[in-house]
Amino acid sequence: MGKVIAKNIVKRKPGYLYYVDGKGNVCEAKMARGGKKKKKKKAAKKKPAKRKVAKKKKPAKRKKRR
Repeated sequence: MGKVIAKNIVKRKPGYLYYVDGKGNVCEAKMARGGKKKKKKKAAKKKPAKRKVAKKKKPAKRKKRR
């Protein structure tokens, strides 16, 4: 592991990765993260939908056979 030469030279931001590139420059890159979970909203209680009562159909009249 390397040793720390100087502290507090770079102002660090949350969500960024800091590294020293090949030329010796300190670089920052946005960290790749998975999507954050959304908070569940409190669901209002829904009233059950009123169903319309279907009217019963009368059976069709049959013709008598002779």
